[in-house]
Amino acid sequence: MDAKALPDYAELFCLTNFSFLQGASHAEELVARAAQLAYAALAITDECSLAGVVRAHAQAKRAGLPLIIGAHFHLRHADGGAALSLLALAQNREGYGNLSELITLARTREGAVKGSYLLTPDDFAAPRGAQAHLRGLPDCLLILLPHYPSHQPADTDRLHAQAAWLSATFPGRSWMGLNLLHRAHDDAHRLSVQEVAWQHGLAVLALGHVCMHVRSRKPLADTLCAVRVGKPLAECGYALAQNAEQHLRSRLRLANIYPPRALAETVRVAGLCTFSLDELRYEYPDELVPAGRTPAAYLREETYSGARLRFPRGIPAAVGKQLEHELALIASLSYEAYFLTVHDIVRYARSVGILCQGRGSAANSAVCYCLHVSEVDPERGNLLFERFISKERNEAPDIDVDFEHQRREEVIQYIYGKYGRERAALAAVVISYRPKSALRDSGKALGVDPAVVERVAKAHHWFDGRQDLLMRLAECGLDPQAPLAQQWATLAQQLLGFPRHLSQHPGGFVIARGKLSRLVPIENAAMAERSVIEWDKNDLEELGLMKVDVLALGMLSALRCAAPWSWSGAAAAGLSRCRTFRPRTAPPTT
Repeated sequence: MDAKALPDYAELFCLTNFSFLQGASHAEELVARAAQLAYAALAITDECSLAGVVRAHAQAKRAGLPLIIGAHFHLRHADGGAALSLLALAQNREGYGNLSELITLARTREGAVKGSYLLTPDDFAAPRGAQAHLRGLPDCLLILLPHYPSHQPADTDRLHAQAAWLSATFPGRSWMGLNLLHRAHDDAHRLSVQEVAWQHGLAVLALGHVCMHVRSRKPLADTLCAVRVGKPLAECGYALAQNAEQHLRSRLRLANIYPPRALAETVRVAGLCTFSLDELRYEYPDELVPAGRTPAAYLREETYSGARLRFPRGIPAAVGKQLEHELALIASLSYEAYFLTVHDIVRYARSVGILCQGRGSAANSAVCYCLHVSEVDPERGNLLFERFISKERNEAPDIDVDFEHQRREEVIQYIYGKYGRERAALAAVVISYRPKSALRDSGKALGVDPAVVERVAKAHHWFDGRQDLLMRLAECGLDPQAPLAQQWATLAQQLLGFPRHLSQHPGGFVIARGKLSRLVPIENAAMAERSVIEWDKNDLEELGLMKVDVLALGMLSALRCAAPWSWSGAAAAGLSRCRTFRPRTAPPTT
């Protein structure tokens, strides 16, 4: 059939590998494949997460494919029983903010441990308090995901109840999803879904429940399922997908499976979603600037106040010229609030006697020197400020500040206390599969003897390729030509680089002027009194968002402990936190 005669289609239910141990493809792979198949649009809808959308966004811009931001949820009753499954798509910036806040609510509420979430139908129908504005999830489109199959009387009754709730809670912007994957009851399921949707005035649209970009990823998808359920593949049974249909299928194949109206409805819904991550605008907190002054004027005032302390005999002409050049460039890029935020954190640390030191590409900045963020005298250096900030690179500034290891938590809690948990959180770190962990998980899934798995994992080197890996298998007593060895090597190679879970950055803070949760979802970290966003530093750089690095340096603690007599006042309070400290009555004689 001529490609022009094929019906247009937008995939609205697609999981990346950030739906941990569910998605079997990278976001970039899914976007590239959807563009190759000439889809009208692609929605990234990981489970209660927006962790993979930035990578998809970058690839979609390169491929010229419209990208829709969404997520899917499994709702629970108050007693913990299953209620229904729902797909939410952001229509605009306001809808994206509401979706991000909903994910934050689900992942930070009491009862939701790290890596899990908790949502009930009441969170959509009748939220109270600070979440009242999420009633009905405004500016989002909602799609019901019926349980499969739904043709038995009890299943149909349940679907009627869900459809009634959906149409009442989200009037005028709700749909019934139809997912056909060449399973035994597809025809009966389709008829039941269409009948219930018609009775409740809901349109039916086609969904693929995509977990991989090509069908050849099915073995890897099965392996991830085995890891998720904690059993070898041979014992997973019905937990495994029945076939490889959960991939991005050709439009010709879709036209032979779905009713034409269900395919056309996907394109209509995609056209209602106009939001792009390019619309996100990040604003640093403005309360650091006194009333009646602009950020540029206040930064200039603080910089020259510090310069007079640095150069009590007068500011050298070369330094003054450099300060003017840097302040002009900072003002042209509107980065004053960033420098003032770092300055405020450093000023707090020094006020309570915490040793700190700025470093990195900002170390040669005359402004940072005068703000007492760094100790590198610009008069004695000749590095360009543009290596730190430049208009041409269009990169956000990055200042690393090290604090005493034992007392950095005080600085972190100061930030949380000043800006609140709604406005400040740590950046994420994506923990990915490395060679040893990929070998261990794929080997266990294939049912390889645990002793052999451990022996192979320990013998493998990070720089080994596929042929090297087969050699390691031979060294450990396995036949490298055997099907099991070949499959193990293939799965381990495919699993490399897949995200395993989100962790917290050592100290990279993202601080917003308003609610940070409307910019990116926030979740509880494993460590008490910490919260973390779902994007890592690469995602932040892609969107031009800035973070403040509050890091720990053991050498500063060593300096503190080595010469306690040289510190006084508030600084002495930190000595008790140094476990290696042994007080001396006087400095050693020479």
